[in-house]
Amino acid sequence: MRVWSSPEIEALIARLARLPGLGPRSARRAALALLQEPETRLKPLMAVMGDAAQTIRTCSTCGNLDSQNPCVICSDDERDQSVICVVETVGDLWALERAGVHKGLYHVLGGTLSALSGRGPDDLNTRGLLERVDGGGVREVVLALGATVEGATTAHWLHHQLAETGVTVSRLGQGVPMGGALEGMDDGTLAAALMARRRLET
Repeated sequence: MRVWSSPEIEALIARLARLPGLGPRSARRAALALLQEPETRLKPLMAVMGDAAQTIRTCSTCGNLDSQNPCVICSDDERDQSVICVVETVGDLWALERAGVHKGLYHVLGGTLSALSGRGPDDLNTRGLLERVDGGGVREVVLALGATVEGATTAHWLHHQLAETGVTVSRLGQGVPMGGALEGMDDGTLAAALMARRRLET
């Protein structure tokens, strides 16, 4: 096979191809765009990525990503401190924030329970959520988990764990299709789902 680009270029393409949404062809186009304009595209990107690597960390309270700890959301006194919206990933948190309908706090689990993948409660950020609820001041926990088997299993487990705490436990209502991931939904669908959340009964 004929070699037509340097190892450095191939390494850049390979790294870009690992990003979500970028396959080998898209990564090659992105690499070409960066390399053709290094002063206006490549070097500025390197600078902001370096800054992000140095400053961005995981919020010790909710699991969000930010340059401060606790994150901007957890530190905002104007948000409703009594409502915690539980999501699977930071991407889901960002999607709900983009929709602009949740005025409370968040908690990122870092995934869902999955017997098939060997992922149990200790593999997720469940203990942190239970500790926040036990700390007092929380009146509602909204389980904003994807409409998948794993999401339903996780919601059921969390509902059981929270049953004796006295807090209201609710789930997203209409607008979330089965098998749907929050991160890929439009703002209107997310807003409708959050506004139509329903209380879970024991």
